[in-house]
Amino acid sequence: MTTRALVLGGGGITGIAWEIGLLHGLIEAGVDLTGADLVLGTSAGSVVGAQVTNGATTEAMYERQLSPLGTYGPEPASSIGWGVTARWVVLGLRSGRDAEALGRRLGAYAVSEAAAGRVATEEERVAVIRDRLVSQEWPARELRVTAVDADTGAFRTFSREDGVPLARAIAASCAVPGVFAPVTIDGHRYIDGGTRSSSNADLAARYDRVVALTPVAVELPTWRRAASQLSGSDAVHTIIAPDLASRRAIGRNVLDPASRARTARAGRDQAATIARAVSEVWG
Repeated sequence: MTTRALVLGGGGITGIAWEIGLLHGLIEAGVDLTGADLVLGTSAGSVVGAQVTNGATTEAMYERQLSPLGTYGPEPASSIGWGVTARWVVLGLRSGRDAEALGRRLGAYAVSEAAAGRVATEEERVAVIRDRLVSQEWPARELRVTAVDADTGAFRTFSREDGVPLARAIAASCAVPGVFAPVTIDGHRYIDGGTRSSSNADLAARYDRVVALTPVAVELPTWRRAASQLSGSDAVHTIIAPDLASRRAIGRNVLDPASRARTARAGRDQAATIARAVSEVWG
């Protein structure tokens, strides 16, 4: 039996919108990725994955992206400023290829920012994530979301077997260091799963067919990229990144809710241009 995995990468509020637009546009073109045997979500992708696996239609998800800001729930505008970006770069250079060392350094940074009160509390963040979900329960289908232990730098995934509240697991996966507070689960503090890789596509490498949606088109070092993580595997795969129109729609601030609607529309339009190639991989 052929097994299929859908990888949904991180990319902020606009990443959510782009992935939803793309998934909806692909369905309109006759290609349905939402029935995958595994849905693997990192950061923004964990939000999309939770909705897809809990029975939300892409049409309803897409329409929600187009709704006025006031109807989407508590969604304050945020940004990944130059100071935060510079800190990530410095810590990345210090850590080299040691992903756990990078996780520890970014975790310490995230903890210190939260302790200083420079970011919203973790409970405020969990409330925002909770509002995004169509269900607060883990789906019966195979959904895995990624996170990194802020203290040890260890990478882990959450699934229904762990007994962790869904909204808290997803909030952990979305806890961007320096922007959002780490999220506590079973006594451990966790940060964004995208600190290891924006897609973590290697977790899907054992599946026969893999489609990865990666809102973050460029990622350094190269071993963090989906293409590198899937190279050498037996999986028939394709990696979809935003095209030029989608990149323009996303703009410079991936955490700006005002960019959500236009990014969703751009993703839907892009789907028409890639549907045939995706269909050939998905089978």
